[in-house]
Amino acid sequence: MLITSFEQLTECIKASGKKRRIAVANPSDHCSIEALEMALDADIAELILVGDNTLESKLPEKILASGKAGIHAIDASDADSISAAAVEVVRSGKADILMKGLVNTDNYLRAILNKEHGLLPKGNVLTHLSVAQVPGYHKLLFFSDVAVIPYPTLQQRVEIIKYDLATCRKFGITEPKVALIHFTEKVNEKFPNSVDYVKLEEMAANGDFGPVMIGGPMDVKTACDTHSAQVKGISSPVCGDADLLIFPNIESGNTFYKTITFFGHATIAGMLQGAQCPIILPSRSDSPESKFNSMLLACISA
Repeated sequence: MLITSFEQLTECIKASGKKRRIAVANPSDHCSIEALEMALDADIAELILVGDNTLESKLPEKILASGKAGIHAIDASDADSISAAAVEVVRSGKADILMKGLVNTDNYLRAILNKEHGLLPKGNVLTHLSVAQVPGYHKLLFFSDVAVIPYPTLQQRVEIIKYDLATCRKFGITEPKVALIHFTEKVNEKFPNSVDYVKLEEMAANGDFGPVMIGGPMDVKTACDTHSAQVKGISSPVCGDADLLIFPNIESGNTFYKTITFFGHATIAGMLQGAQCPIILPSRSDSPESKFNSMLLACISA
């Protein structure tokens, strides 16, 4: 089944009857609480809420009365302890997904990346995937990496693409169309990422990524607008129909993320990949809807 919207994704997860268990680190802020209420209303997950001994007093009656949210209280109130406790809930097999509430990203990532007690298997690459429902685009748009890897090496980019393609296929996209983003369609040694793109296309042609169509270098407009490609004389099945955008660096990816959400009114979701489980790492400015969509994304990926 091809999933082309977050509404359809919600219905698909509900219809599957599989409820993933989500451990949430200190969900005491308004946006996190509202997102959790949305998840309970949609009946798509079981929640394990991790915080200090005052957490229960900060939660609304709707969550406390639901009977579907377990409270895991610890004696410490600092972000490092709460993050580590939430990670341990996953490591012990009590949860399938990790989610950040009101804790600093630094503390959260420190617990995830802890070599002895964290969630990143040795040799894996931690990377971020975003999914956007953009008004005017005919399907969901996946893109990486906007939050973790500043300047991906060729090998890191290979791993990013493999993780992203696996997620795309869970949305029913059997042969994802991948656009390798640059400001021009020309390869230039002054921009090493454009040289890497040639190698990635060669790998795709050799079957290293499975069923996939990869095109690039190309700009975002060419990747998502057929007319732009026609004007430029670029012929690729990816043009105007991209499923996945691979950005050259974190600056361009993050700028795109912020631009489409603010000016383009896109609905967004995001998660970390490469770890033992899907990890939700919302921004402090993300809306409750965005956090709920990220829960959906993690649930279908778990």
